Amino acid sequence: MESELKDLSSKHAKIQPSDSTHDDASAKDDRPLLKPDSSSAADYNIQELEKKFAAYVRNDVYGAMGRGQLPLKEKLLLGIALVTLLPLRVIFGMTIVVVYYLICRICTLFSAPNREEEQDDYAHLGGWRRSVIVRSGRFLSRSLLFVVGFYWISETRKDSAACTQENSKNEGNHLSEEQERPGAIVSNHVSYLDILYHMSSSFPSFVAKRSVAKIPLVGLISKCLGCVYVQRESKSSDFKGVAGVVTDRVHEANQNKSAPMMMLFPEGTTTNGDYLLPFKTGAFLAGAPVVPVILRYPYQRFSPAWDSITGVRHVVLLLCQFVNHMEVIHLPIYYPSQQEKDDPKQYANNVRRLMATEGNLILSDIGLAEKRIYHAALNVTRVAEG
Repeated sequence: MESELKDLSSKHAKIQPSDSTHDDASAKDDRPLLKPDSSSAADYNIQELEKKFAAYVRNDVYGAMGRGQLPLKEKLLLGIALVTLLPLRVIFGMTIVVVYYLICRICTLFSAPNREEEQDDYAHLGGWRRSVIVRSGRFLSRSLLFVVGFYWISETRKDSAACTQENSKNEGNHLSEEQERPGAIVSNHVSYLDILYHMSSSFPSFVAKRSVAKIPLVGLISKCLGCVYVQRESKSSDFKGVAGVVTDRVHEANQNKSAPMMMLFPEGTTTNGDYLLPFKTGAFLAGAPVVPVILRYPYQRFSPAWDSITGVRHVVLLLCQFVNHMEVIHLPIYYPSQQEKDDPKQYANNVRRLMATEGNLILSDIGLAEKRIYHAALNVTRVAEG
């Protein structure tokens, strides 16, 4: 989820004044987001922080950190779901993961992973092996979303004409007549569920922490996705290599229709789904066309957004919600102008503004550093009240 906290570009330029702090925190600080740390939080009260860091504030029934005071009706619904839905969904969900792991294991038998540029993946597989991995992966990802409660997903695909007015505000002609293949998909980042949706939709390659490759079951699946692994504790010189790998992958997808596209979350962290953070430039360095995708999670009780809540609590509460909703907006392929190709920062900014307009999202200039401050303040408050 937090695998794209780093700017993949060694030439990263600040989109907003707070980005320098964001990058520094990403590269040097590997602390858990929800670990108490009162050093920065002591200067603010929660109300002030919620106004300043609104992109991370939970507005559902369960409140901040999923620990709010619940009405009696919600307690009853939660209690019923804990003894009925939760165990069933865990069993079915784990079954799907194990089945897909076995499929990946069979398809990669007697095949050596690609270890170029210190990577470790099976994205280079072709023929029936790749076909089985992709088709079963897409089907089982959608099945897993169904098990979690996303019984239907509302998808809207906007054509070029619908976005002409907004595109005309940016420099260059992005509705190119050339049928050039995009090299990357860029999406806002709301939850780990985003990954499952994109797997079911287009089965792209992601950027992930190197430790993901060692997780039982998930590790092999990530290798079959062709994930680009990054080491969060590495020095800045190591990230140049990762940036090169990502740029090469984007170029390859742009030129080779059989190559998987890269899926990148340029915000670098998750929000509550109502805001769009500044974009990092990693997805735009190659100068290849991109496909913007906007994800929204409408809710009445529990928000699927993974913002200010621990992973285990979020999964449990998500599985206890009888029905979950997802809305997806697919924008037309964005063709950069020559000026945007020469300036990845401008390219990123223009795509960001387009996505904010089409998705009715609020632009925010905060980043991961501010998220840490807010989470630390929540923990300090919880400890004080406990």
